[in-house]
Amino acid sequence: MRPRFAAAVVCAMAATVGVSRADVDWEGVQKETTELLSRYIRIRSVNPPADTRETAALLRGVLEAEGIAVETFEPAPGRVSLVARLEADAPATGAEPRPLMLLHHMDVVPVDPARWQEDPFSGSVHDGFLHGRGTFDMKGVGAVHVMTLIALKRQKVPLTRDVILTATSDEETGGEWGARWLIENRWDRLNPEFILDEGGFGARDVLAADGRPVFGISVAEKKLLWLRLIATGTAGHGSQPMADNPNVLLARALVAIAGRSSAESGGAIIREMSTRIGALADNKFTRAIRRDTVSVTTLRSGVGDPPKVNVIPSSAEATLDCRLLPDTDPDRFLGELKALLPDRDRIEIRVEYRMDATPVTPHQTPLFAALEKAIVKEHPGSTVTPMQIPYGTDSNTFRAKGAMAYGLIPMMLDASVVASMHSNAERIPVAELSRGVRILYNAITDCCSRH
Repeated sequence: MRPRFAAAVVCAMAATVGVSRADVDWEGVQKETTELLSRYIRIRSVNPPADTRETAALLRGVLEAEGIAVETFEPAPGRVSLVARLEADAPATGAEPRPLMLLHHMDVVPVDPARWQEDPFSGSVHDGFLHGRGTFDMKGVGAVHVMTLIALKRQKVPLTRDVILTATSDEETGGEWGARWLIENRWDRLNPEFILDEGGFGARDVLAADGRPVFGISVAEKKLLWLRLIATGTAGHGSQPMADNPNVLLARALVAIAGRSSAESGGAIIREMSTRIGALADNKFTRAIRRDTVSVTTLRSGVGDPPKVNVIPSSAEATLDCRLLPDTDPDRFLGELKALLPDRDRIEIRVEYRMDATPVTPHQTPLFAALEKAIVKEHPGSTVTPMQIPYGTDSNTFRAKGAMAYGLIPMMLDASVVASMHSNAERIPVAELSRGVRILYNAITDCCSRH
């Protein structure tokens, strides 16, 4: 039986191919998308362990009810990824273009329920927002992707290339059993030319200094460099201070690193952003996309469990999450960091993970132009610009294979909503869900159909 939310919309379907976009029941799409997202949020696909069997089953049921072909893959227990496909009409001449992929991940980061004002897995709707873990990152985008594919199917849009929806299992821990596994083992089923993923977004109070509405479409990401600092010293009784107390050595190192200065980059992407929108706003997001950054993320020390207060340990550790601009040499950056350490003979720096290349997707493409047109139609007066983002997504793995990936949450948001990602108040405005579907539907129809 068709799920209730999938039956909520009755579309007037024409007998011939090429139904007018005006025939889409957007009010019904809004209701469907909201209900789908609410159900999606209620599934606790927290990573770890990234068990996405239930989320994949939900999406599979929705898509198959619409007659859309679906495949699922489970390379490790519970790590299920899903690929759905709308096939192109037979090409009029020559070879069929490679597919366009709508890409999102089904896993979400952990929560501290005590810090939330409501159940983070309730999927509740109030005050104009849908609340819960994953609404922003990134089940909200996933629901928009699903409804975009369904709208294309219902309207019998005559596609010139396959449109694929891919939902992966473990993006939040690097994608080993999700995007990376699909690329290494099922590339013949994917092989996308274009990808639409998370990354950029629309906002009035994040990107432009003058407060104009701006949609940033991400074309590049910063490089990852994860480091572990290990300070070693002399263990002893807490009643007798040691000159080489590893906690003190580590603290001095972290203070030196925190005090480092990083010059603002004048890279090509930032220059293009400045050309299109003028002066950038000054906030943590825009500072992060213009500079190499370092964040202290964990500290570990002590002897015993719980650690004994009266014991000086022999070692202390910290981890650093370094995000480097596309043109920064990781080896040079690491050398500069080591030079800052006041006790470098007592501090070891281990590289836990490094990313040496972050390909940049060109923005002079038909898809980018179609996205820009669709955004301005939905949000008149807004500016659209390519941008780089400070965090990582599955897109970078696909860019390394030659795909052109654009990151776009196709919604107008405010700074507090953008900041809610991974927070204890994650949410997304309900009114933007159907507008997001309209943007993607119109862009894909313009770029990938015979309309």
